[in-house]
Parts: sequence; structure tokens; C-alpha cells
Amino acid sequence: MSDFAGALVKGVVAAVSADAGLKALCGDPVRVFDAAPKGVAAPYLLIGRGTEKPLAAQGGGSEVELSLTVVSRLSGQEEARAVVAGLRLVLDGLTVSQGAVAGVVRVRGTEVFSGADGRGAYGVLRLRSAMEG
Repeated sequence: MSDFAGALVKGVVAAVSADAGLKALCGDPVRVFDAAPKGVAAPYLLIGRGTEKPLAAQGGGSEVELSLTVVSRLSGQEEARAVVAGLRLVLDGLTVSQGAVAGVVRVRGTEVFSGADGRGAYGVLRLRSAMEG
């Protein structure tokens, strides 16, 4: 059985980590985590919610959805918007290939908003890929 969601996460992290623009914004190496360590510098990226469901029309494939969250500690939304824009450029149309699993990533939507505590801002990208393998 293939790990479609794991393949998508690995492909996304590899692409984000290799991009010079995102390195300039989010550190080199790019700060991307499942759970952010205490005291980590911002901005950083969090691997968020993921879902996977079988593709009925295609044997051996799954539709995988994944969210990425940008965390900024600057006041205002400018930094979060810049990181979201950079992520969209890198990820929309990305071909992911991990072992026997492959798919093309599509950005389904984005949003940027201020933190409820008035400190910092957040950006969320929703990704989708029909993974086969």
C-alpha cells in the first residue's frame, strides 16, 4: 500500500526547501515543521491538516489534500502575504515523485489573516493532488 499523503508532504517540503526566494523569506534552511519548536524564529511554515481518499475512477490512487500555514510575528500581513505568494509560485503545478508515487500539486486556495491576539499574521495554503502509484 502506498503512502500517498507522505509522498506529497515529502515532495512539498523538498520543493519549498530548495527555493531561493523562500530561503530568503523563511531562513536557510527553510523553517518548516509538523510542530514548531519552542522559541523558533518566524516566519516559518507548519505542515497542517491532511486528508486522503481513494480515487474511485483510478485504481491505486488517492486524492490528497494538505494545508500549509505560514506564521509571521511581524505586525501587519505583508510578510505572511509575501510567503504565501512565494509558496504559490513554487507549489502550484509542482510534479511530486516519491518512489512509485507521483502526482501534480494544485493550490486550491489561500487566505491571510491577522492573529486573534493582534500579534503577527498567518497565511494558509490549501493544496490538492491526485496521487497515483
